[in-house]
Amino acid sequence: MLDAKAQNAGFAQTDARPAMIQPGQGRLAHAPADHPKVRRAKVGVLVANLGTPDNYDYWSMRRYLNEFLSDKRVVDYSAWIWQPLLQLVILSKRPFSSGANYKLIWNHELNESPLLTITKNQTRKIAETMAAKHGDEVMVDFCMRYGNPSTESKVREMVEAGCEKILFFPLYPHYAGATSATANDQFFRALMKEKRQPSVRTVPEYFEHPAYIEALAQSVERAYAELDHKPDVLVASYHGMPKRYLMEGDPYHCQCAKTSRLLRERLGWEKGSIDTTFQSVFGPEEWLRPYTVEHVAELAKQGKKKIAVIAPAFSADCIETLEEINGEIREAFEHEGGEVFTYIPCLNDDDAHIDALVSVIEENLTGWVR
Repeated sequence: MLDAKAQNAGFAQTDARPAMIQPGQGRLAHAPADHPKVRRAKVGVLVANLGTPDNYDYWSMRRYLNEFLSDKRVVDYSAWIWQPLLQLVILSKRPFSSGANYKLIWNHELNESPLLTITKNQTRKIAETMAAKHGDEVMVDFCMRYGNPSTESKVREMVEAGCEKILFFPLYPHYAGATSATANDQFFRALMKEKRQPSVRTVPEYFEHPAYIEALAQSVERAYAELDHKPDVLVASYHGMPKRYLMEGDPYHCQCAKTSRLLRERLGWEKGSIDTTFQSVFGPEEWLRPYTVEHVAELAKQGKKKIAVIAPAFSADCIETLEEINGEIREAFEHEGGEVFTYIPCLNDDDAHIDALVSVIEENLTGWVR
């Protein structure tokens, strides 16, 4: 028999073993009438992506680029050097060119960027799957590191909804300081403003998760099945970063290389059939090589006239894939004599991708949900 003190602590005897009462159950049974309302406890799953401007006009782009390029995780130069250059030069010109590029890919029907549209769809499908498994015990939502909806606003909503535990999930398969780490930074900054902080977990990178590799492989197989030819090579183009970051300990480069190898092995292809490259070079430093835009041009010169390009590091199509890969990089290939350029879309809200993301979520919720 449990003594009265143990029973009052929230235990009940079942089959000679104690069972903890779930958080929030009966906790206001003895509270005074004027006690603040406390919602039934939930678990929150907050997925996060890079971000999006609210529109492609000059001021919307300037606000977005200012937030993005002022992040020390993205550009780590001394502020006294970087900020005058950013505010007086870069942000005077770049919002025009970036806005023009966003206009080319903008979802005009919903008046939002494709990244926002896709992230909404991903979140809805994840929420539906989690609801089928856990009912209303788990709340699923999304936020952006830069732009809207902000991380802070979504953390506030989850706390107000009764989430006493939050799983924060940056939608980056590969870890990088400029992606996963800055998303986590912003999440913890948001928690600093909460009177009652929830318990939290952050989801680590999932670049080698079997379900993620399977989803990538299926996307390649579907794309190839629709072609009347086999591409000479598949180029796996990952977002770039300064080479210095690799030398300082960032594991991104190695994780990208492993994803390419695992994808090739899953497809059953020979070595050399997938090239790993890096795009989106910015600034004067040397970045991770080979650069995608230069590599595809060289492939064309070598006589490889038919190529396919996939972007495994992006969980959703965005400006870097829809405009850069399908625009600038395609043009570089064709300019050097390339004949057939096939872009394989990101995994987006494909069912196999959603299954992979849910698998990662469930693994990281172990012990938090029944």
